Amino acid sequence: MKVLMLSWEFPPQIVGGIAPHVHDLSLALADNGQEITVVTRGNTPTETEEDLHGIKVYRVPPSTPEPPDFISWVLQLNLKLLEKAVFLAEQGEWFDLIHAHDWLVAYAGQGLKHAYRKPLVATIHATEWGRNGGLHNELQRYISNVEWGLTFEAWRVICCSRYMSNELQRIFQLPADKLRIVPNGVYPETFRHRSGNAQAIRRKYAADDEKIIFYIGRLVFEKGLDLLLDAAAKILARQQKVKFVIAGKGPYAKHLHERAQQMGLYERFYFTGYIDDITRNALFSTADVAVFPSLYEPFGIVALEAMAAGTPVVVTDTGGLGEVVRHGKNGLKSAPNDPESLADNILWLLNYPEQARALRNQAFHDLKSEYDWGKIAARTLEVYSEVVNEYQQSAWNQTKPEVAVESGSNPFVAGSLAEDLPYGRYMTARRSENTETTEIKRQMGDLQ
Repeated sequence: MKVLMLSWEFPPQIVGGIAPHVHDLSLALADNGQEITVVTRGNTPTETEEDLHGIKVYRVPPSTPEPPDFISWVLQLNLKLLEKAVFLAEQGEWFDLIHAHDWLVAYAGQGLKHAYRKPLVATIHATEWGRNGGLHNELQRYISNVEWGLTFEAWRVICCSRYMSNELQRIFQLPADKLRIVPNGVYPETFRHRSGNAQAIRRKYAADDEKIIFYIGRLVFEKGLDLLLDAAAKILARQQKVKFVIAGKGPYAKHLHERAQQMGLYERFYFTGYIDDITRNALFSTADVAVFPSLYEPFGIVALEAMAAGTPVVVTDTGGLGEVVRHGKNGLKSAPNDPESLADNILWLLNYPEQARALRNQAFHDLKSEYDWGKIAARTLEVYSEVVNEYQQSAWNQTKPEVAVESGSNPFVAGSLAEDLPYGRYMTARRSENTETTEIKRQMGDLQ
């Protein structure tokens, strides 16, 4: 099967969890014999193209002129992605389906779906509603509407946890039979590979007699680092020689620095900023506890990464983290938004290293049995096959667009958007007040 992947980030351009997810999924699908093409953003003035272990990766350059705001940046990125996909089509490339990852590539995915009449699959990694605990301004409402539009346009919506499936049904009123749950995964060898002297790297951040509590991830509100600051006072009252190593960047960094100083804890916190993979693996391997106190976490791949590295984990029992970690079996879970509970669970791992070792051993076993990328790729391929089979039998596949382009024998090139597409009428219906979801579905029939 030939698949076009659209993602706004892809290694080495890494902002959050989408980049490693798309990278690892693409590799696993390629190992399964599928032909994967990734179109993503680059950071050079010209386009780049590479073959990455059998995956074709095309990186589009930044747009010019420089956009004045974030939404303009997203729209210009989508134009670049569209331009590249159209160019590939004109060169004879074709695809069985398009797979779009999150709202930042929604317009490109939707445009290609309708222009070439190919089915669209979407993976929703998180929602704007979930990240912010609701929608509080026009920007958040706009992003949420784009997310909803992507889920409507997709033939199937993939999410990574039962929690996320429930959220999409609740927020977007998605029918359950349109959703498929496929978990995230890790390649354990990525996090167990160590170069150099891990102990020497550790000494850059903590003394030999200090125990390390390690966090890595984006520094944003929903990651719950305020909760960790609140828990730190209780931990330090019981364990004097502890260092909190916080790795990552993000808009919340200044707040965290200032709050640690105000609480008199700054000496016990080391904010590293960005760290490379070697440093990350060294800290994982030498840390006593990895902690992820998220307030909102659709899946929690960071917990899998810690498990892969052999670090005992403490997480908050929220979102997908609560599904990945089984309390007392492969890690510990604290009560959501409860600094006392978080401190107690961290202290337990610090005080009982033998039991902590048993938890991390079970965690590594769970990785191989439940979060293996080969199995995840096979489940994703099942979704693809389901969609393609439905598409081939659908009237939508047989109906030719009103506006056609010269395409020779290229089956990917088929036409362009029509002004009266049902999607436009559906969006109008959705904006109408007091319109029931069931009535909207009745009006649209079985539109994919």
